[in-house]
Amino acid sequence: MHDNYDQDLLMELVQDRKFRQLREILVEMNEVDIAGFLDELDVEQEILVFRLLPKDTAAEVFAYLEEDQEKLIGALSDKELREVLDELYMDDTVDLIEDMPANLVSRILRNTDASTRSQINQLLNYPKDSAGSLMTTEFVYLHPNNTVEESFARIRKVGLDKETVYTCYVTANRKLQGVVTVKRLLMSAYDTKINDIMETNVLSVTTHEDKEEVAQMFSKYDLTALPVVDSESRLLGIITVDDAMDVMEEEATEDFEKMAAILPSDKPYLRTGVLETWKSRIPWLMLLMLSATFTGLIITGFESALAACVILTSFIPMLSGTGGNSGSQSSVAVIRALSLGEVEFSDVLAVVWKEVRVALLCGVCLGGANFVKMLLVDRMLMQNPDVTVAVAGVVCLTLMLTVVCAKIVGCLLPMAAEKVGIDPAVMAAPFITTIVDALSLLIYFGIATRVLGL
Repeated sequence: MHDNYDQDLLMELVQDRKFRQLREILVEMNEVDIAGFLDELDVEQEILVFRLLPKDTAAEVFAYLEEDQEKLIGALSDKELREVLDELYMDDTVDLIEDMPANLVSRILRNTDASTRSQINQLLNYPKDSAGSLMTTEFVYLHPNNTVEESFARIRKVGLDKETVYTCYVTANRKLQGVVTVKRLLMSAYDTKINDIMETNVLSVTTHEDKEEVAQMFSKYDLTALPVVDSESRLLGIITVDDAMDVMEEEATEDFEKMAAILPSDKPYLRTGVLETWKSRIPWLMLLMLSATFTGLIITGFESALAACVILTSFIPMLSGTGGNSGSQSSVAVIRALSLGEVEFSDVLAVVWKEVRVALLCGVCLGGANFVKMLLVDRMLMQNPDVTVAVAGVVCLTLMLTVVCAKIVGCLLPMAAEKVGIDPAVMAAPFITTIVDALSLLIYFGIATRVLGL
């Protein structure tokens, strides 16, 4: 791990209890780096060092801590906890409460004022995967009839406690009218009305918009913040780019886990227990193992053919592996295109047509290369007389057809899943491999029995 600080020096200062010198270094560090350093300490040391931090810095650091938040809350006095909570942004407070046990949630709520508790309860009522659950209520709003000078005065007055001041929202009777950036304010004369310089074509989302779609909007439009409105266009909060990035990371992790046949987990790897990890992996492994039974049945059905030409057996792993890899390539590409909104189910014919053409090109290249390899290496170099031109032809023809079938399966399964409302990532590479294995064997033995007369 790359650190922007001398961890050994900080550890030495902690061990030697040189807290004044330690504090002088910490206040100059980035909050993320401080949190990273605290995560390396044991609980007692972490609490001790945390108390050295100025309260505004402590709140920022607390939001970035990956471990021991619960223990830290338990160790802090009510006064210390209240100071941290007062400095936390609303969305960070809500995220904290969502992950805490009931007793700590009660203590946190006891140490917040009535207004904050009301906002927290409001945000907690939104569905977990909605835009409402991501938003913060701490933003700067301006009136359209105010001048630039009056707006600057308001920003100076309220901006310190807001999550961002770079984009200000223009409202009238709580309804979103437009947005204006601080840059635009700086470039405008003091007596200019906000109404004259605000941007009225505002991108916004409703509270129940899916958070993954919200994150895609940040990526698509290069946003730093996005307003959240209700059905009557009343401004309720904003979502900032850091929260959108967290969603992107969560979704990417979830998709990777599903594609690897693992039930998704929202915990870091090292904080996930052995039994919990086992429970996330065993269902898919069990399903894939049972589905592989079909492969065994196919091989059993062609025992006589294999007995007549044993050399065919040695090429089964290569055919299955290449087919699985081909299917996985197509599925990953299609899943990515679906997640980014580049394709939808109505494009299925175009996607299949493209993958078929790609598959034919790949199949011809792989088949040709394998034909040469079998005759030069397997037959001549390894001096295996069982590798005849006919056998090489059967294997290579099977290889080409397998690649075509695999790529069709690999692109169709995710699109079909999307159509019926299932996460396309569920069609994991191992699942596609299992299907392709069965198809490749059927093609292989079908061609072999006819060409070789088995």
